[in-house]
Amino acid sequence: MENADSEHKWMELALQLAKAGQGHVEPNPMVGCVIVREGREIGRGFHRKCGEKHAEIEALDACTENPQGATVYVTLEPCCHTGKTPPCVGRLIEAKVQRVVVAQADPFPQVQGGGIEQLQAAGIQVDVGLMQHEARILNAPYLKRVHKQRPWVMAKWAMTLDGKIATRTGESQWISSEASRAIVHEIRGRVDAIVVGSQTAVADNPLLTARPPGPRVATRIVVDSELRVLPDSKLVRSAREFPTLFVAGPKHTAEKAVALEDAGCEVLRLPEEDHCKRLGSLLDELGKRGMTNILVEGGAGLLGGIFDIGEVDEVHVFVGNRIIGGSQALSAINGIGIESMSRAFELTERSSKLLEDDVYVSGRVMKS
Repeated sequence: MENADSEHKWMELALQLAKAGQGHVEPNPMVGCVIVREGREIGRGFHRKCGEKHAEIEALDACTENPQGATVYVTLEPCCHTGKTPPCVGRLIEAKVQRVVVAQADPFPQVQGGGIEQLQAAGIQVDVGLMQHEARILNAPYLKRVHKQRPWVMAKWAMTLDGKIATRTGESQWISSEASRAIVHEIRGRVDAIVVGSQTAVADNPLLTARPPGPRVATRIVVDSELRVLPDSKLVRSAREFPTLFVAGPKHTAEKAVALEDAGCEVLRLPEEDHCKRLGSLLDELGKRGMTNILVEGGAGLLGGIFDIGEVDEVHVFVGNRIIGGSQALSAINGIGIESMSRAFELTERSSKLLEDDVYVSGRVMKS
């Protein structure tokens, strides 16, 4: 058996491999695998794309020598069911590996410990929990979708040094630098949806695409209760090229909905009068559609509503080197907000860095 330092080294490598699948594998989890024999790596792999080989199979196929008697380090419990690919457990058993070290069990209902049980029944030693915390951080979006049937919500905004996202006249382009905008485009290219409110869609007339394109083509979603966005907007005019969804409330007119649908948009009609309840229903619907990661880009009302219902999981904030002032200038987050500082949202897994003249802060929202 490897010593503790070596065990961590191999699992850390498996986690690094797994991350390479980000944006390609969803709604599947990111998984990495390293096969070790007598202290030497003999095979490695990761899940590259949804529907393709799982990490364990890729690692077994890449082995430079017979894996019989080897130790397998894998970031998630090997699957024991047939989906788009055959189960990994069977191949591990056939390979006669001696031991499987699993970072975390898979809560997916068709697995849920079944893979571990099958390996143990075949006489293979299974150890679970090595670097479990890191594995859970890596696959937090997948875990949220499995447990809550809702996507992982990333909130993004750019603001000035005095916390404004637009001048009093509504002008907002550009608060952040080109380097900051490049990061936003990279994030857009690996999410399932980009969400904005109607005010942002009207004021900025954005295209909401990733440039250059990433591994995923995000659905552009506009939360537009009364369907205010005009048919000649960039979003509507490009709807036949990029999937576009308008989320309407109970007070929209049928004529506006038909016009959008005729232009190639989808209109999702939600009955809730309350803004926050409607946002909750939207997240439920996106979860049903298998979406794992979504990016909420504003405006202030939409961001405030998502924070108010406690569904923001991760933030990306770009602070530009500008001060604009003005009591009528828009702040980044509206909504109801919190009543006391003791309940303020705080970040974990924080990072910050300079991007040209901007400060980029990112992190995950602590959950009670």
